[in-house]
Amino acid sequence: MEEEEEGSMKWNFKGDEIMKKASSWTIRTILKTLIANLKGADDPTRPVIQLAHGDPSVFPSFRPSKVLEDGLIEAVQSAKFNCYGPSNGIPQARRAVAEYLSKNQQLEVSVDDVHLTAGGRHAIDVLLTALAHPGANILLPKPGYPFYEARATFSRLEIRHYDLLGEQAWEVDLHHVETLADKSTVAIVITNPGNPCGNVYTYEHLQKIAETARKHGFLVIADEAYANLDFGSTPFVSMQHFGSIVPVLSLGSLSKRWMLPGWRVGWIVITDPNGILQKYGILDSIKSCLDISPDPATCIQAAIPKILNIPEDFYSRTLHLLREAVDISYDRLREIPCFTCPYKPGGGMFIMVKLNLSLLEGIIDDMDFCLKLAGEESVTLLPGVAMGLKNWLRLTFAVELSSLQDGLQRIRAFCLRHEKKL
Repeated sequence: MEEEEEGSMKWNFKGDEIMKKASSWTIRTILKTLIANLKGADDPTRPVIQLAHGDPSVFPSFRPSKVLEDGLIEAVQSAKFNCYGPSNGIPQARRAVAEYLSKNQQLEVSVDDVHLTAGGRHAIDVLLTALAHPGANILLPKPGYPFYEARATFSRLEIRHYDLLGEQAWEVDLHHVETLADKSTVAIVITNPGNPCGNVYTYEHLQKIAETARKHGFLVIADEAYANLDFGSTPFVSMQHFGSIVPVLSLGSLSKRWMLPGWRVGWIVITDPNGILQKYGILDSIKSCLDISPDPATCIQAAIPKILNIPEDFYSRTLHLLREAVDISYDRLREIPCFTCPYKPGGGMFIMVKLNLSLLEGIIDDMDFCLKLAGEESVTLLPGVAMGLKNWLRLTFAVELSSLQDGLQRIRAFCLRHEKKL
């Protein structure tokens, strides 16, 4: 048989178009574009200021407690945790999470309710995979954390976006939810404290969400990755308190409160005292997903009991830094004419700003604003289109205060330079 020329050879494989579509949702994809547009990145007199990416662990002020490092070193040196662990996590780590949540959030969490994951993103993977079936749809917030869109797309879940109300502390528009829900709706995702909005929902609002979900027969996925990073007038309340109304699948991780995103440890907590999830096979689906996916490093799991019991001053110092940073950000951003800040964050690490393009020259939209800001001022912001709100911006305030102030000054200078001349 004659060999075919390489150009005419027909192969049996090709890239998955759904996967390409899913990856286009991710923050990482957009950050790569912004970083490629940075100018003068090697100029020591004008360092790049990253206000687009929420990872405060890289900054000295947010450095993790040494107790966390000691816990990991102790686990490694014991040589007891070089082995594979159970797919849902080693018992002592799951017990520590259950005890922490029970005490810290005034809940009754059983060790059997806790399943460890390789970070919060893995928890999202597991939950959306377990819930996906032909024809199902899921309700996601707009604006929201775009990884949900990416993962729902990959799982072939139909996405239906409900609005968050910026003028009402970014509360869920429950009337909008009512118009979107149908018999194929499997879940609503709520993020509290919020990414990207910095919202912290009241007990009463969470109860209304639970009652709406019960009315339409879908469960609640409560993304609580920023749990207890609340520094405003509204205290954080876990959605788990409403598990008797509607089944709740909540997720958390070491990434935010403990400043350990690279350690890749998260958890799913199941709150369903009425046994609905067991009856409809969701628990078995979650366990099956965990059985076929990677789990966190066993040695890091072994350190969790010590990690979750670090001195309280670590948490209070973090909240003090975030409170000071949000005060500076909110005040400075409101001084820029082309910006509108409808809500001062009460939690999390981000603030959303509305962009008034009519006051600017040479700026097409939010993505164009961010690309030109990176090119001219070596500052990155995340365009709102990444989170479902075109012509908005997300700013991360969980950075060194000196960098934050410098970055805000550069943003102001950029806006004044592009201000429309009357």
